[in-house]
Amino acid sequence: MVLTTIEGQTDLPRYFAHVLNMLNQMEQGQLDIALPDGRVFRTEGKRPGPVARVDIHNPDVFARLIREGELGFSDGYLEGDWSTPDLRAFMDLVHLGTETVYDDFTGKFLVQAYERLRFWLHRNNRRQAKKNISYHYDLGNEFYGLWLDDTMTYSSALFETGQESLEKAQTAKYASLVDEMGAKPGDHILEIGCGWGGFAEYAAKERGLRVTGLTISKEQLSFARQRIEKEGLTDLVDLKLQDYRDERGQYDGIASIEMFEAVGQKYWPVYFDTIRDRLKPGAQATLQIITVGDHRWDVYKNGVDFIQKYIFPGGMLPAPTILQEQVANAGLTVVKSKEFGKSYDLTLRRWYETFNDKWDEISGMGFDERFRRMWNYYLTACGAAFDTGNCDVTQITIAKPT
Repeated sequence: MVLTTIEGQTDLPRYFAHVLNMLNQMEQGQLDIALPDGRVFRTEGKRPGPVARVDIHNPDVFARLIREGELGFSDGYLEGDWSTPDLRAFMDLVHLGTETVYDDFTGKFLVQAYERLRFWLHRNNRRQAKKNISYHYDLGNEFYGLWLDDTMTYSSALFETGQESLEKAQTAKYASLVDEMGAKPGDHILEIGCGWGGFAEYAAKERGLRVTGLTISKEQLSFARQRIEKEGLTDLVDLKLQDYRDERGQYDGIASIEMFEAVGQKYWPVYFDTIRDRLKPGAQATLQIITVGDHRWDVYKNGVDFIQKYIFPGGMLPAPTILQEQVANAGLTVVKSKEFGKSYDLTLRRWYETFNDKWDEISGMGFDERFRRMWNYYLTACGAAFDTGNCDVTQITIAKPT
């Protein structure tokens, strides 16, 4: 039996009535909440939408949601306090109701203040930046190699039809960056955050560019140098373990793929000043950057979400208008931009499928079920954010005056 009201019901978990009342503000979709005693409560929006179910294993999760907000509920998932048969459907439902429901669960002031302090301690000065990058990217090349495509690219692909392979879509993304930048064969370009070397290999091998790539991840640098040597491109590609702020010289173009998100808001002006100083007069930089919607900026910038706590400590996404302001403040000009958030949703879906298909091998590396839940939560939450428009990804091209 499915219940649609708590009227006449007794022995309900603490704060459950309050949570259900807030969920009843949903505008679309359907959510079933199954309590440990077998009772199932349903809340529905006025319009059709995603249909999801949450199975509660620890009734204290409702108090935690009220006390700690989204982070408390996320932590509860990692710890097994609740589960769902379709995590993506749940995430789609949550992100569609962002303004009417999701933002109401912000947590108590003291908990918010504590998490903001933790986030502040992870700010990206040179020393902390290396720790933050190592936290995520130095999980091991073997780990990422199991579920990324053959290009070893850990950023959004650019799909044309949605039917092509992930590898083809990643190569299309690389091609777009070079095209948007306007780089020509023989040009010397800088890549800020070269990852595992996929873009540098493409730019040198397929487009005849000289590339200087920077990373602060030792694991990535080792892999990238090996692939460049294997392809016989060492005369065209120079990869360095170096903070982007320490680079000197000027280049015919600059590429930076989803590195800006890890810079930290405090250092955004430094980032764009560096872009300006490293570009030759009249040259262009094309930056692939994840953005949060302008309508979400005020709530987002004052909180700490699951990804900032567990996946990218010290990270921060800009809103489109904020990004444009930062560009202008550095004396640079926005030439054009290309948005493709739906491609990111599809990229994340492909990663999610492969990650879980390869779980036996991943767990054999020493990663436990909590780690699996954390990554599944991360991949599905991000996918839903792009699908619903709460986040987007852009290739923004900016120019230095002549």
